[in-house]
Amino acid sequence: MRASQRARGEDVALVDSLLAADERRRTSGTRFDQLRAEQKQLGKLIPKAQGEEKAELLRRTKELADAVKAADTEQQEAADEAQRLLLQIGNIVHPDAPVGGEEDFVVLEQHGTPRDFAAEGFAPRDHLELGELLGAIDTERGAKVSGSRFYYLTGVGALLELALVNAAMAQATAAGFTPMLTPNLVKPAAMAGTGYLGQVEDDVYRLEKDDLYLVGTSEVPLAAYHMDEILEANRLPLRYAGFSSCYRREAGSYGKDTRGIFRVHQFDKVEMFVFTTPEEAEAEHQRLLAWEKQWLSSLELPFQVIELASGDLGASASRKFDCEAWIPTQGKYRELTSTSNTDSFQARRLSVRVRDTGGTRPLATLNGTLCAVTRTIVALLENHQQADGSVRVPEVLRPYLGGREVLEPLAAAAAK
Repeated sequence: MRASQRARGEDVALVDSLLAADERRRTSGTRFDQLRAEQKQLGKLIPKAQGEEKAELLRRTKELADAVKAADTEQQEAADEAQRLLLQIGNIVHPDAPVGGEEDFVVLEQHGTPRDFAAEGFAPRDHLELGELLGAIDTERGAKVSGSRFYYLTGVGALLELALVNAAMAQATAAGFTPMLTPNLVKPAAMAGTGYLGQVEDDVYRLEKDDLYLVGTSEVPLAAYHMDEILEANRLPLRYAGFSSCYRREAGSYGKDTRGIFRVHQFDKVEMFVFTTPEEAEAEHQRLLAWEKQWLSSLELPFQVIELASGDLGASASRKFDCEAWIPTQGKYRELTSTSNTDSFQARRLSVRVRDTGGTRPLATLNGTLCAVTRTIVALLENHQQADGSVRVPEVLRPYLGGREVLEPLAAAAAK
């Protein structure tokens, strides 16, 4: 645990504080048990005693009552402190994860070739300019109504979102996932259990009056779906594909990606989530990555797969892969999907267990983004744009867009 904290760039002293709190909990618990045993023994002797002996026993009984109460209080305080510290410590980093910070990721593979727009004879427009030409994106009115980093998807923009969601759900369903529409508001236990009330708490929206949180991903309600349950091993793996709106403060992103809809406070997403045995977790992680690659390939996007370094992992992830699509006007790859193996980290916190021939034990959970809609729209518009401002529709989406092969600018569509 110390090595993992060090690899994450987190406070190693938390581990020692946790161990000290746990030692106090165990010591005070032992003392409580001993005092309670003596208390019960005296309770049997008092009815038989008389005179000074009885008076002494009663005096000792009063002392014991105070001592028992103090030991119980100390035990509870130490247990609460240990739990508080434990919730601040992230998952154990996978031994194969590269060590380092945000810039120390490892590129594992690349798919497709970015277009050479200069060779094609025109400069690419960015997604916002294209979205405005198509009548698909309206950030000006989004800001007027809700503030910065909000937007409207209009016309073909709204239709494109629905097409992406339906196509992503179709792929997930074909792969054996159960489609889920999940709550957007969850209790603190669900948010804390999945690891989202630690290092990223400032990025979470909270409704104080109701003591509920707006989810930043449907991973949270999906992970908590089987909270406090024991699942039979023969039911695993359980694979769910959740669709939800996602809400993020984007704390710490001031000045980053302020143009358009790449980094916003609210977006929709299709998320894959799996409950499986710890022994199957690594193989399932590779399956989730393969489904993400299949999805991006079907959208005909150039992308690369990276493995994140230890210091860039979320609190719950032991290992994480991102798929980054090429964004022509930025001249670089940007994250579109990610998949994390959280091992038993979330299951332990949420008390989700598996029962097999060896008994009952925590299982493993994994998650993987299939389609974060706004970022996917950014990548689609920029990579499939044409010189006249129209955008070619990948074949996989055409059945969900009434057979359209091209999204045309409003002026061109009106002229027809």
